[in-house]
This record gives sequence, structure tokens and C-alpha cells, in this order.
Amino acid sequence: MQSVNLEPDSKTPGVSLEKQNGTIKIWGRSIPEDSVGFYGPVFEWLDEYASDPSNDTVAEFRMEYFNTSSSKCLLDIFRKLESMQRSGRTKVQVKWFYEEDDEDMMEAGEDYQTIVELPFNIEVG
Repeated sequence: MQSVNLEPDSKTPGVSLEKQNGTIKIWGRSIPEDSVGFYGPVFEWLDEYASDPSNDTVAEFRMEYFNTSSSKCLLDIFRKLESMQRSGRTKVQVKWFYEEDDEDMMEAGEDYQTIVELPFNIEVG
């Protein structure tokens, strides 16, 4: 299984998906023209990862901003992680970081936390 490493730009976030150490990292701005197209490879990687995940999976999000279609894609990522955890094959930990003065991003993390059954750490970082 290949790692995925995408550098961020002005419209798309950075993405790092590493099976070996069970880490998923997404950071930056997410306002792509086609969110589903951009996140498609992430969904595919997660589906493959779910068949043989690491014992522990850490998903780290450091978002600056995301649009509505990206928020749906992030929710889809959380749902895939939730499904993996329910299967008992991996223990998932979500780390949601936000800038100290960014209440919107803090609240977004809190909203996701109420929607999915995953352990969330929401903190300034």
C-alpha cells in the first residue's frame, strides 16, 4: 500500500497518509473546485487501509478554512474512520487543531465530534 503525500496550495490542503505508522494528516485550506475529485484518492486510500489498518490510527486535522463541499468530504473521512473503529481492527484518535482566535474552526471540530462516535482531542495548535 502506497503512502499519499500531497503538498498544500492556495485551494487544496496538504495530505499525508501513512499506513506504516497509522497516521492521517490533513492541513491548510480546502476550497477546491471539485472537492469530491480532490478527496477521491483519500477515500480510496482509506478504503484500502481499512482492510488491514495499523493497531492505532491517528488522524490529525489542522484546517485554516474549508468550504461547504469540503466539510462534507471531511465528514465522509470521519465516517470511514468511525467504521474502522467499530470493526475493532484499529483504535482511532482524532486530533483537531485550531488557531487560538479561530472560534469557527474550534466549533467545526466540536460539530464533527457530536456527529461521529470517535475520540476527539480539540486543542489550540
